Amino acid sequence: MNRDEPLVLGIETSCDETGIGIVRGRTLLSNTIASSMDEHSRYGGVVPEVAARAHLEALQPSIEAALAEAGAALGREGPLALADLDAVAVTSGPGLAGALMVGVGAAKALAVSLGKPLYAVNHLVGHIAADILDADAPPLEYPTVALLVSGGHTSLLLVRDLTTDVELLGETMDDAAGEAFDKIARILGLPYPGGPQIDKAAATGDPKAIAFPRGLSRASDMAKHRYDFSFSGLKTAVARWIEQREAAGETVPIDNVAASFREAVVDVLVTKALAACADHDVPRLLLGGGVIANRRLREVTLARAADAGVTVRIPPLSLCTDNGAMIAALAAELIMSGREPSTLEFGADSTLPVTEIQVAPAAERVA
Repeated sequence: MNRDEPLVLGIETSCDETGIGIVRGRTLLSNTIASSMDEHSRYGGVVPEVAARAHLEALQPSIEAALAEAGAALGREGPLALADLDAVAVTSGPGLAGALMVGVGAAKALAVSLGKPLYAVNHLVGHIAADILDADAPPLEYPTVALLVSGGHTSLLLVRDLTTDVELLGETMDDAAGEAFDKIARILGLPYPGGPQIDKAAATGDPKAIAFPRGLSRASDMAKHRYDFSFSGLKTAVARWIEQREAAGETVPIDNVAASFREAVVDVLVTKALAACADHDVPRLLLGGGVIANRRLREVTLARAADAGVTVRIPPLSLCTDNGAMIAALAAELIMSGREPSTLEFGADSTLPVTEIQVAPAAERVA
């Protein structure tokens, strides 16, 4: 296997997007994503069984599309051949159990049939690895603080080394930020997914119009939960504010509610991320996850980080949502660092801790 610039295919099926990515070392060759979002929109959120079936239907055509895109990127007349791959990578967790099982099963079958090594990796660490595929950015420096914000996860990490040392500083204790956006959008009568809809409504609103609470931000909270997040109280506060206005016969200013809610979420995210940078003397902050597409979150982070002397890295938005390229990139880093592949003994792990960067590496196999 080529450890200098390994050619790796990554499979990501942790939620509602079937992601197939192909990289050569740190060079992105293909990033193919098939989303089942439209199928979930009628339910107002992701339905695990629907997601799993959608992955089954999308996997083969997505792999074929990724091979064609990679072949073109390499200047070949036809698609990249599976036999040319150096390794296969897959998300083992965290995520929806049924959705993960589809990807894990496909990756194992592909690796065994091709006789290629298989790397089972962590979804959250994959979001960090997406950053190294940005050809226009300088190399990622360590240590760095990483803020990952998505529909299923809100995590604050200290990354000392991408392949060996990722520490969980804090995470959400209830709703993830993206989940909170979806729930508030539903309360406001806006369609799913909520993030883009809240962003659109907030564009004409006043972020200071309503003083919504900042979860786990009081002095008493910070002593124990300095880096943890909670958005359920904020969600309840917004719902009650709307109920009171409706009960009084008043019109609910959707733009002001959206802007004030968004500002509360952004304020907490940025404050805790910069606190982690200061506390650990790390002048670097990396953003990842689908909610990073939120315009206000990027604006506030960049402005406040500049004031604090912190450099911010944001991967291309196409690599912030769940994708197979980030999984392939993480596996490529593991290969180039000399890590052995995973055994076939791993499975889907919906609660895989972020500290477990690679699952079931062969070097750790117990006889």
